[in-house]
Amino acid sequence: MRSKRYRFRIFLFFSLLTILVINVGSDLVINKYLPNEIKILVNEERDFLFNIPLDAKLNGNLEGVVMVNQEPVKDNLVLNLQKSFTIKPKKTGVIDVELKLFGILPIKNVKVDVVDSKSVVPVGKTIGVTVYTDGILVLGTGLIYGEDGKKYNPAKGKLYTGDYIKTVNGKSISRKKELIEFVKKNNGEDIQLEVVRNGERETVNITPVKTLENGEHKIGIWVRDDTQGIGTMTYIDLDKKTFGALGHGITDVDTNQLIEVGTGEVVNTMITTIKKGEDGIPGEISGIIVGGEGNRLGEIEKNTSHGIFGEASDEGIEQVFKNDIIPIGYRYDVHEGEAVIRSDVSGKLKDYKILIKKIYLGDESNKGMIIEVVDDDLIKTTNGIIQGMSGSPIIQDGKLIGAVTHVFVQDSKKGYGIFIENMLAEE
Repeated sequence: MRSKRYRFRIFLFFSLLTILVINVGSDLVINKYLPNEIKILVNEERDFLFNIPLDAKLNGNLEGVVMVNQEPVKDNLVLNLQKSFTIKPKKTGVIDVELKLFGILPIKNVKVDVVDSKSVVPVGKTIGVTVYTDGILVLGTGLIYGEDGKKYNPAKGKLYTGDYIKTVNGKSISRKKELIEFVKKNNGEDIQLEVVRNGERETVNITPVKTLENGEHKIGIWVRDDTQGIGTMTYIDLDKKTFGALGHGITDVDTNQLIEVGTGEVVNTMITTIKKGEDGIPGEISGIIVGGEGNRLGEIEKNTSHGIFGEASDEGIEQVFKNDIIPIGYRYDVHEGEAVIRSDVSGKLKDYKILIKKIYLGDESNKGMIIEVVDDDLIKTTNGIIQGMSGSPIIQDGKLIGAVTHVFVQDSKKGYGIFIENMLAEE
């Protein structure tokens, strides 16, 4: 009797373990190929074949909302994702889909967002980017010599890399020169700083040290309040007068953190040199950022891991108005094979041939596809993808489907691209 009970427990244990492994493994596969949200166009019939052992339950009252396999649906519907099927939404809105393994184990919920078609201008123009931080960014703390010849580190344990200084003694500041002048004129008295650290506000008190070098008071920190660079504008939405660029965020070179933007702008740039990419050594665009009247293309409002976004200026809209307006292609429009990227890296705006080698439909970051440059002209000019081309629009079948984001260091002809819907979701 005990032997049977023991064998049953062993059987039960391994059964539960098997279910757990299948559940976790399936979850990893599902997240790779199925995003948390799927966008499809209203009144457009789309074929699907996931070939995965899951059931998908479409919840809610679906009467008049969607057709499946050319048949109208009235209420909750269950689809076998190992078989092909077609969906044609009849109305805009959201359909909640519940995925289950063996029809029992819940895996994840997916939101199907039925949207109207949308069109934008794919730009491909090299731009200069200037960003001013939202507060003064702390890079680190360090030792200073006091007038007594001793070493001091007055900010150690009080300020940390990545902090943003917002106020000094209750006064708002945004530029490092303001902080330097305040410390100098405070005659060595304690200063109170309000900082933002990991999204939370903190208050710290620091006693400045009178330095041996010149008698000035300092608090021993390295700071930054702005950064500049070169990238590529991806699109302009003429209806909303907004733009998106880069396809990835602007990070601080020292902290490697996404910069919190106070203000910023994108302007014209004059390309001066092109350094070709080599295996193991990324190439880059060098240029002169051209500001002033008539050169300001837009104001930066957001810096995210999916790109920079903001309001397009009249000058920016005027400069791209001659470009074609084309529809957005969502991730399920993307397929392996031929496509183009748009860039003015040669001095003239041009479409260059690429191949989309691999697609990660479930990717929510900025690496949803692997691309390879096959255009002889671009290879001759840059040897593939180089720094500064981030944001170059990817166009396939007449639709804007994404943007270039990264180059493979060991193979400059290959890189990553972001789905354009991931960029649009940040606006």
